[in-house]
Amino acid sequence: MEVNVENVPQDLWEISGAAAKYAAVISRVLRVDVEIVDGNLYRVAGTGRFSGLVGKQMSSASGVYRQVLKTGRPLVIREPGFSEFCADCPNWQSCDETFEMSTPILYRGTVVGVIGFVCFTEEQKAHIQDNFEVFFDFLAQMADILASKVVESMEYARSLALGQLLETVVDKVDEGVLLLAPDGRIVRSNRAAQQILDFPLEGQDAIKVELLRGETRLLQYTEYTVSLQGRSHDVAGNEYRLQHGESSSMFMFRDAQLMHDDALRLASSHERLGLDAILGTSDVIVTLKEQVARFADSNSSVLVTGESGTGKELVARALNEEGGRKEGPFVAINCGAIPETLLESELFGYVGGAFTGANPKGKMGRFEQANGGTLFLDEIGDMPLHLQAKLLRALEQREVTRLGSTQPTAIDVRVVSATNRNLEEMVHNGTFREDLFYRLNVIPIHIPPLRERPRDIHLLSKVFLEQSMDRLDKEILTIKESFWSAVSEYHWPGNVRELQNSIEYVANVVDSPAVITRETLPLKVRSGMHESEYADYNLETMERTLIQQALKAFGDETGTKAAKERVAQKLGIGIATLYRKIKKYGLE
Repeated sequence: MEVNVENVPQDLWEISGAAAKYAAVISRVLRVDVEIVDGNLYRVAGTGRFSGLVGKQMSSASGVYRQVLKTGRPLVIREPGFSEFCADCPNWQSCDETFEMSTPILYRGTVVGVIGFVCFTEEQKAHIQDNFEVFFDFLAQMADILASKVVESMEYARSLALGQLLETVVDKVDEGVLLLAPDGRIVRSNRAAQQILDFPLEGQDAIKVELLRGETRLLQYTEYTVSLQGRSHDVAGNEYRLQHGESSSMFMFRDAQLMHDDALRLASSHERLGLDAILGTSDVIVTLKEQVARFADSNSSVLVTGESGTGKELVARALNEEGGRKEGPFVAINCGAIPETLLESELFGYVGGAFTGANPKGKMGRFEQANGGTLFLDEIGDMPLHLQAKLLRALEQREVTRLGSTQPTAIDVRVVSATNRNLEEMVHNGTFREDLFYRLNVIPIHIPPLRERPRDIHLLSKVFLEQSMDRLDKEILTIKESFWSAVSEYHWPGNVRELQNSIEYVANVVDSPAVITRETLPLKVRSGMHESEYADYNLETMERTLIQQALKAFGDETGTKAAKERVAQKLGIGIATLYRKIKKYGLE
């Protein structure tokens, strides 16, 4: 059957709001990505990967929809990339779709558009194929409903059909589903809803439900408090206004705690970084990688040291990813970035009402969040002394107690700490607990500064430049030798982080195709500052020079204890500290 698509009215755009709502409902029910296009292949609505393409016309990769528009018949593609209708698609060889079903939207015998859904995983494909007939009919009737929306006289029929269709698939969904009447009574529910909210199937039509929307988002869901039969339940879900017949809304939801766990895993472990993320071929980096591989399976605490910007968190993540805890969460907290008054509750959590302003539901601490995985304590040297004692107890007893509670919670967490400070000196000065230092420093790993691995600068610069240019969709025409000379001569006091930021600056200022030269680098890198002249001009060098000058000015030739006490007094440090620093800097 040949169906004319010329001179088609723009009716789909007149109902774009409704189209977006139905696309969202279909996507949620079928667990696939959905798009709706008009007769000219402009996207009227879309979910998931297609949500950002609404209003744009499809490219040549639209052979399937063109065929549906031409014939007015549904089309199922079970093996995308291998169908004859995929032949003109420029991405057919790298197609990541696993299944596609498309249905025409007919308006008074004319095709005005196509509604289709796409699977991107084998799990989605299996789910559709297991319920093929139900979902095929569902999609076809959804197309009819969209068409009927155009004709306002069919509004009641459309609404009634929608409710009937939802009821046919409600038990096929693994989320809780409630179809609610205008007064909040349950019209229909599925087994998941009955289990999560703990109510019986019998007599459900007499149960009234109250939905209280929260402000917190969990992934693609919103937190709700569901009240029924004198009980309240915390869930995460979405509400869809249907306004048809007996049902006025559909509420689809999941258990909030499970969603919190999912959100945590995505937030803390969204980026799987193993040894490949530690870039470099210098001897010191090869040795570092060997250390990470050797200690990855251990449960012992690790202390990663190195200057700021050397990549301490990369090493911590690699320890997690290369070992037996890779399936567990990786949770990071910067002990120096969180106010001291909040750090304790962030680490150990609290119960509801523990302090003024606390969440009445309480909050899980980072230790509990990292259970079964790795907790990364960055800038551990900035942790106040009173919290150091509590951290030590948590490590030794393998349990934590939330603020306001007396009930401890057992934890299975590997702790990786990092610092750019000298913890041993802090122990001597009394600003860091000695027992905690030894507990954290079971396995020490030191990351060398970038200036000690000059061979890696070229490799890192090239990788960072390619990544930054790709993100900005720019091309590199050539890289001049002056650029390589500049990055090789610079001292990089900020280490890898400073190098990466400088290269990102380059990618932003150049045109495309780009000629990369010394002049495209930040001023301080390319200017005549010659950082190499100041390579040793750091705090330790300044301290050594100051002590040396004080010994010369206030000491005497005999080097007696009295002379050194006078020097220590002038410097404002203890005599024991002075002796230690004299030995450290070879000033005996």
